[in-house]
Amino acid sequence: MKFKLTSIATAIMLSPAVLAADMEDIERLTVEGKYLSVNQSNSIKSPTPILDVPQSLSIITAEEITARGITSVGQIIDYTPGVNTSQGEGHRDAVVFRGVRSTADFYLDGNRDDVQYYRALYNVEQVEILRGPNALLFGRGGTGGILNRVSKKAKTGEKFVNYNVSANTFGAYNLQLDTNVDTGEKSALRINAMYESLDNHRDFYYGDRYGFNPTARFEVSDDTIVDVSYEYIDHERFIDRGVPTANGEPVEAFEEIVFGDPENNYQTLGADVFRANVEHSFSDNLKGNFNAFYGDYDKVYSNFYAAAYDADTEVVTLDGYVDTTQRENLILSSNLVGEFATGSIEHTVIFGGEVINTKSNQDRYNPVFDSTDGDREAFNVSRPLSFRGLTGTNSVGETVTATFSDINDDTHVDLDVYSFYVQDEIALSENFDLVLGARFDSFDIEVFNVVAAETRSRKDEEVSPRAGLVYKPQENISIYASYSESFLPRSGEQYANINGDADALDPDTFTNQEIGIKWDFSESMSFTAAIFENEQTSLDNDPNDAESFVEVDSDVSGFELQLQGYITDKWYVTANYSNLDGENASGVELRELPENTMSVWTTYEVNDVFGFGIGATYQDESKVSTSATSPVLPSYTRVDASAYYTLSDKTRLQLNVENLTDTLYFPNAHSTHQVTVGAPINARLSLIGSF
Repeated sequence: MKFKLTSIATAIMLSPAVLAADMEDIERLTVEGKYLSVNQSNSIKSPTPILDVPQSLSIITAEEITARGITSVGQIIDYTPGVNTSQGEGHRDAVVFRGVRSTADFYLDGNRDDVQYYRALYNVEQVEILRGPNALLFGRGGTGGILNRVSKKAKTGEKFVNYNVSANTFGAYNLQLDTNVDTGEKSALRINAMYESLDNHRDFYYGDRYGFNPTARFEVSDDTIVDVSYEYIDHERFIDRGVPTANGEPVEAFEEIVFGDPENNYQTLGADVFRANVEHSFSDNLKGNFNAFYGDYDKVYSNFYAAAYDADTEVVTLDGYVDTTQRENLILSSNLVGEFATGSIEHTVIFGGEVINTKSNQDRYNPVFDSTDGDREAFNVSRPLSFRGLTGTNSVGETVTATFSDINDDTHVDLDVYSFYVQDEIALSENFDLVLGARFDSFDIEVFNVVAAETRSRKDEEVSPRAGLVYKPQENISIYASYSESFLPRSGEQYANINGDADALDPDTFTNQEIGIKWDFSESMSFTAAIFENEQTSLDNDPNDAESFVEVDSDVSGFELQLQGYITDKWYVTANYSNLDGENASGVELRELPENTMSVWTTYEVNDVFGFGIGATYQDESKVSTSATSPVLPSYTRVDASAYYTLSDKTRLQLNVENLTDTLYFPNAHSTHQVTVGAPINARLSLIGSF
């Protein structure tokens, strides 16, 4: 099969940041853009041009992340179709993939990265967002989509030192260093490091993040490459669960009030992550990838939040908890990619397997207020609230004190997962490709509930199929149809427990049907469109028969449009639109599912040293919860802008402005009285360069 270099990723990778690069860099990026990180990640696991992948996906490169001043996963999501952000209780990345909310469908170089935290982007080569169920390549979860970070690897034969120093108008600042050195003719060492001091528009907010990530590459032979990596992570930040709602929407008058304890709303995370990868070519037609991943995580999450609000008396009720997680993930995976022909039919076959062992201990303690001997207390709304350091004055004038002394749960989890999969990409002719595959997963979990002094276990074995048909009427156009399935065990994303009836219930299952078109209609412009339907089936107890179960279904349907590339040599644009509609079995609209989302970003190079960009993202109104009486997050439009000035061939000064029109908006929520307040107008000034 022959394919053009132009592809969807080419337009993405030729981002505004490349304006400051030399022609050699541009050529390199174009060649790599033909494939979805075939040499960097296990996202697709085969050297398949993006034009021929039968599903929706988006890529953003490190160059574009830098040019847009992006510092978080959430900012990437704002400009990606079919997905939107969730609050994540203020302590974790949380994405709604086509109506399915997830805090665990995150991957690093194709390895599961399911601990709940905010992921830094300092050591990322690109971020890939695949939509629709992805169980064949990723196993359980991935029910609405997945987000994979491709890490930076050491590069042989190159020597460079890149830096990025930035500060914003809230007082936050960021330092990043990326250096690569040869350590021999066929080996190299690369070190990425970062420090970030956090601040924003909300009272009491603070935090800092450290990241240190050395990687080494060894070209053992012409056929074998070994990459090894270690990352140290140290994060601390203030936790803000947002503001309450009244009369069906967020209370705008409370936009500056933090409903929590300034001294006991915090998260800390320490982690050590080791990765090793071996790529080996057995022949021109058979290649292998062998990967080992080990992560050791220690996290504490402490918070108070608004659990209820009385608009008549302006009294808010606080609740809270402190939660700890200690987790070890060991992942061993491998895959073989073989290319061969049976007569006139060409095959690209992927065969792979994965072994995962996870040990996870988590506990939660609720507060006990001495005034109520319970975990809730009422306070008058004020700025600040009369509650700090676990002590305050309640709504009737009493001095109250709280202690985190009521144990809510304490579970010790041991999880073993064994998987293998096979997929065949079949070139039936010059115009038709057929993709067929299936994955088998064995999910064996044992949970010791310390509080109940009880041990429960459950083993699920599931097969997840995938099928796709790609028709290419001409070389630069593909029309595809796909079907795929995924599942999620009833122990949930974080497999904390299987209490109640969870150990008796089969996994939730998800199916996806999608039809789409991808069209590279010029050398530098691409268009994609997809229509899809996702269906979820869950088992629940039959209210009329305690020993029986009933199916509870929900579905999301919609379509997505993406346009990206260069209109002229100096004018770049990317535009996205998605339309989503979803409801549960009772006909109630699903939470956090805006019907319409749109975004556009465009840049223009005025001359060799100066350029600017402007963009906007729109999100329709959405419900806070899946209930008929749920409050609504109002629709909003946020305008962003950027400009850069090239000081020299190795130094650029860059300005990024978020929320240019200073709009008050509420982008997401966790529950009825925990609604995020969007940031007002703010600017980030960056000095970006190399030695």
